[in-house]
Amino acid sequence: MDRTTAHATTPALALPEPAPALIGRPSAPARAGRGRPAPVVRDLRERDGRGPRALVFGPCDVVVVSGLPGSGKSTLMRRTVHGRRVDSQDTRDRWEARLPRVLPYAVYRPLVRLAHYAGLRRALRRAGGVVVHDCGTQAWVRAWLGRAARRRGGALHLVVLDATPEEALAGQRHRGRGVSRYAFLRHRRATARLLRAVERGTLPAGCASAVLLDRRAADTLRRIAFGESFGE
Repeated sequence: MDRTTAHATTPALALPEPAPALIGRPSAPARAGRGRPAPVVRDLRERDGRGPRALVFGPCDVVVVSGLPGSGKSTLMRRTVHGRRVDSQDTRDRWEARLPRVLPYAVYRPLVRLAHYAGLRRALRRAGGVVVHDCGTQAWVRAWLGRAARRRGGALHLVVLDATPEEALAGQRHRGRGVSRYAFLRHRRATARLLRAVERGTLPAGCASAVLLDRRAADTLRRIAFGESFGE
């Protein structure tokens, strides 16, 4: 077995368990509902870069990457996802390239969001796994993705980047694009709630598993793949 790969166990596909060294600190026991298996939480933080180099999910699963603005979600997705990914940052970049630079983003932000969700809807209608960028502030989006994953015969999974506010703000400065103080505080509260829930083993409804990453663990990852597609 490849000791650098961690497999996710989903209701749709029971993949082999990874070597014990790849398993993070166990979460609190989670209640399973309606005969479904309890969600799995793998904590890969504080491993000094010794975490897995790949995460493998079921072939029809939906993976949501969450974290603070500037925590490195888009960077992680661009480096590790070789298949289908839906990133709101990519949608914003496409719109910015077509519009005058003097036009403030706030003016056309609603259109960017509509375009992002339309693209996400199209991606969910196609076969195969998909990775989605989500800041973690929209619970209804995760509920929608969970329902979509089940209809596809897969499951919803979370990959949560646990960056400090200082790391996230530094990431915003590095990319030359930030969010307002109000928006950042809102994201902080939402992300903190999500992290506390995942650490307790209480995942959002319909979510089969969660993986917690710090910066070192995220930098170690090289691939997020789906089932038999891994290794192609």
